[in-house]
Amino acid sequence: MSLLEARGVSLRFGGHTALHVVDLDAEAGAVTGLIGPNGAGKTTLFNAVTGLQPINGGRVSLDGVDLHRLKPHQRARLGIARTFQRLEVFGSLTVRENVLIGAELRKSWGHGPIDPTHDADALLERLGLVEFAGERADTLPTGHARMVELGRALATRPRVLLLDEPASGLSDTETETLSAVLGELAASSIAVLLVEHDVRLVMEACSSIHVLDYGAMLAVGTPGEIRTDPKVLDAYLGTPVAGGGPG
Repeated sequence: MSLLEARGVSLRFGGHTALHVVDLDAEAGAVTGLIGPNGAGKTTLFNAVTGLQPINGGRVSLDGVDLHRLKPHQRARLGIARTFQRLEVFGSLTVRENVLIGAELRKSWGHGPIDPTHDADALLERLGLVEFAGERADTLPTGHARMVELGRALATRPRVLLLDEPASGLSDTETETLSAVLGELAASSIAVLLVEHDVRLVMEACSSIHVLDYGAMLAVGTPGEIRTDPKVLDAYLGTPVAGGGPG
């Protein structure tokens, strides 16, 4: 059994079907990719998993526990954290305070002894944010702010981490840092679900990839299988190029 499972998830907005009988698995200790064209339903699926959007059919479970009746904050307490496609940081707070909020929140849940200050400082070091620790988050370039958002999510010590286009706005150096962090997470017990248009990053970081198109799952497989799948090439990747990116 995967740590996070979606089975037959369907979601409608009025007469529009945003998700149609979608199955998804995210394994502990692995990075799972979720890719597809704009409007395919990727962020909508994240909203369904985290409880921000009620589903019309199907089931989402965490470690075998059905999440149907749980609100977003209850799912967070069980260990689901996320970042957002539209950057969400506390702009009037410093970088360190943003990350510390995540650690303090985790401590308030009473899940064992936690030193929020230690956790926050360790994450600032891990994500290359130490030199910006005292700066207001709303003064940062987008790339740095996205790393702050990632740090805040990690500070809750999640079991499942959903990342919605975390490389958007990152420089090449910052993307390399993100790739290294994803590798570290894959070596731990965290299940990472990654939505990203940087196909090269997805191919390098993920052990399995789900491809969503028009709200339905088009293909599931390893990076090697996905980059050569005719359906995926036609719907999203285009002509294969060196390194697996779209042509």
